[in-house]
Amino acid sequence: MTEGLEVILLDVMLPCMDGLTVLRRIRDARLNTPVILVSARDAGPDIVHGLDAGADDYLTKPFELDILLARVRAVSRRATVSQPADLVFRDLRLKPATYQMQRGGRTVSLTRTEYVLLETLIRRAGTVVPREVLIQEGWGLGSEVSDANLYFFVRALRSKITAPGEEELLHTVRGVGYSIRSEDCC
Repeated sequence: MTEGLEVILLDVMLPCMDGLTVLRRIRDARLNTPVILVSARDAGPDIVHGLDAGADDYLTKPFELDILLARVRAVSRRATVSQPADLVFRDLRLKPATYQMQRGGRTVSLTRTEYVLLETLIRRAGTVVPREVLIQEGWGLGSEVSDANLYFFVRALRSKITAPGEEELLHTVRGVGYSIRSEDCC
């Protein structure tokens, strides 16, 4: 979602979803990208509410461009450069920093979509992830992706995850979705 961004400049008043909701979703996803909220709301409680929601700074409109740029530089200096933690299920390791997975002594590069699908499955390991959820995560809300497209990506992932002789970890739950789990589970 925000990987690779140094600073997010987020308006509080957005047309479909307010900026505070977007900010909460960013923080709920445990993304630490610095966020500067921008708003015409300049009352103390509005500023406090924005900062308490997880913003790193709050800038009221109208503002001068040099002030905005100075605040961007300031939050950029404060931002910690941390590598996202690897996700692990049994002997399968997903490496967010490099978009690669490791298993059985091999390292395999993943496409963006393969990575997002595998990340979603590992984060929900042991449960069935519905096809609709995987499509939304892999291609975005409201996308016109068919089950056949999802099947194509899952088949590619399965071949990358499981080499001959290895335990199958990616399972199909017919009519529902997919699951990352051990064969002896469930």
